[in-house]
Amino acid sequence: MRAVITETPLFGLTITILAYCFGLYLSRRTRKAVFNPLLIAEIIIIAVLLAFHIPFSAYSKGGEIINMFLGPVTAMLAWSIYRERKLVGKHIMPIIAGTVAGSVASIVTILLLSRLFHLSPELGASLLPKSVTTPIAIAISETLGGTRAITVTSLLFTGVMGNILAPFMISLFHVRSRVAQGVAIGTASHVVGTSKALEMGEDIGAISGIALSFSGISTAIIAMLFL
Repeated sequence: MRAVITETPLFGLTITILAYCFGLYLSRRTRKAVFNPLLIAEIIIIAVLLAFHIPFSAYSKGGEIINMFLGPVTAMLAWSIYRERKLVGKHIMPIIAGTVAGSVASIVTILLLSRLFHLSPELGASLLPKSVTTPIAIAISETLGGTRAITVTSLLFTGVMGNILAPFMISLFHVRSRVAQGVAIGTASHVVGTSKALEMGEDIGAISGIALSFSGISTAIIAMLFL
């Protein structure tokens, strides 16, 4: 009976929604950045799968349904960009320069750390696009000979850490410019970080949204040219 339930797409869909709702409740109740709803949901789902020996393939049948909404939700960022189009147009050159600089820094950091820790070329290629949006990251990783699963894991980790740490890092380094805040968040932690930027302000979210797009494009070009 349990096998029949877990093999249906409804299982993965239901457990994901329930886990995220609980994470959202915990986040609002505690008001602590560390209790990120996405992070809490991931921990709960992993714990349930391990505790009941449920294969990931069974869960992913429902997870794939949620993945279908990734593209449309990302496209909805265009609405924030449109509403803040005057601000974006006014600062377009700093935004482009910031995203290119961020992309170069991310790639160079991964290359240096890969050499320092003697990582295999396959693992290095998998980690290289960790800061760009999922479709572009997977395409870059597979083109360079990386592993899709490792790339997705690094994307989740980067996004969640960006979401949690963005306000703290901005305060720590006294970043006053809201444009700079948006560029930094969008370039470093893609869509998951941008969701935090939208909470911080629609103008910051709009800048972050366009920054993650430019970051994906510049990372793809830089990776293909130099690697």
